[in-house]
Amino acid sequence: MFRLWPILLAIVATVFLAEAMVVNAAEAQGGKSTVVTPTPAAEKTEKERKLAVATDAAKQLLLVMDTDKSGKVSKEEWMKFMDAEFDRLDADHKGQLDVKELTQSRVRVRPFVGK
Repeated sequence: MFRLWPILLAIVATVFLAEAMVVNAAEAQGGKSTVVTPTPAAEKTEKERKLAVATDAAKQLLLVMDTDKSGKVSKEEWMKFMDAEFDRLDADHKGQLDVKELTQSRVRVRPFVGK
């Protein structure tokens, strides 16, 4: 079963790491970082790419969560999914998620056993 928040967390972490790598590489080369301003066309292309990635992730999540195959996710379907996700992440079964549990989580794909 796809888990959306780990996917989003991975995307955000990747963006931060990529930005940090660019700054570190620039500092290593010249002792200071330089800012490169992307062109409006490049910004538009990057936004479109990010939107496409997010849309694909949302479609995959919908397929996993939509147990009655209505094409939409009901509140009941959403809550069942989130309850199962919380239980999966709560490795020590204390009913709370800590930083360690959140940072060690990974996207897992498994078939949903439902209706």
